[in-house]
Amino acid sequence: MRILLANPRGFCAGVRMAIDVVDQLLDICKGERIYVFHEIVHNKHVVNRFRDRGVVFVEDLNEVPNGSIAVFSAHGVSPQIRAIAKQRNLTAVDATCPLVTKVHVEAIRYAKMGIQMLLIGHKDHQEVQGTLGEAPDMIQVVEKPEDIPSLRVKDPEKLAYLTQTTLSTDDAEVIIRALKVAFPSIQAPPTSDICYATTNRQHAVRQIAPEADLVLVIGSKNSSNSKRLTEIAENAGCPGHLLDDVSELRDEWFQGVEAVMVTAGASAPEDLVAGLCRELVRRFGATIEVRNIVEEDTEFKLPAALQGMMKSQGIDPASRRIRVSAPEITSEMYGAVPLTVGASG
Repeated sequence: MRILLANPRGFCAGVRMAIDVVDQLLDICKGERIYVFHEIVHNKHVVNRFRDRGVVFVEDLNEVPNGSIAVFSAHGVSPQIRAIAKQRNLTAVDATCPLVTKVHVEAIRYAKMGIQMLLIGHKDHQEVQGTLGEAPDMIQVVEKPEDIPSLRVKDPEKLAYLTQTTLSTDDAEVIIRALKVAFPSIQAPPTSDICYATTNRQHAVRQIAPEADLVLVIGSKNSSNSKRLTEIAENAGCPGHLLDDVSELRDEWFQGVEAVMVTAGASAPEDLVAGLCRELVRRFGATIEVRNIVEEDTEFKLPAALQGMMKSQGIDPASRRIRVSAPEITSEMYGAVPLTVGASG
């Protein structure tokens, strides 16, 4: 068996930053309970590992004792949540991905201009709820083209669309085209709202999946970007399965399979990918071919509140900038596996 291991895969810069925020708070705030509003990222292993270290995840800020430290997850929050945090005198550390913040800023700008917005995304997703909260009277959520006839548009000449950052570019484009037919004057964001990491991981699946008999995506079921990867594999004509970890492998998936593409959603840790690859090597004598599609080299600053806390303890925040590059294939994580490295464009 051949394992076609996609690069890029796994953690993006925003996820790594959010996880590092909690890691560093645990380090510099010893003895204090750290609370996180919603799951810090949508991966059960990441969340459970933090729970094991004493972090408390809440769905209601009223569960957080007054004056405590509260981290906002990578998906962003509404102004109403920020107001509650202030009322409760919480030390709020905002781990929102900067690319999600970009969408919030666009929503605020359009609202000030009196422009209605159509937010393309999944209405129950935390990111969409946070963006919607910036201007609830000015934003309507569009999940599919069939939603368009029921939209309430006051002035088609003063209308714009935004998108959830973790959507499938294919699915978003279908809705965008339909919106442009219905509202020819609708404004697009200055730049695409779908994040670079989501786009890159989807591009890798489109390019590699046609060479594979099966696509396996490491990621949790509540991870929007991970689910989109399996859908894109299916669209490319290759069966795809989303699994949290190697324990969810099923023997029946591998009948007649000679080449397996392996990738991971933007919130999935690399050790889970390595565990899957090791198992495929053990079961099938597989070799690993690393397919380099796009190189990522992105860095985000730590949140201002955390930087202030670090400075108060003599820690230079500049030394802790989050930089993301290709995951390393280490013998410690992957073991002694047959490995080749190549480029696919």
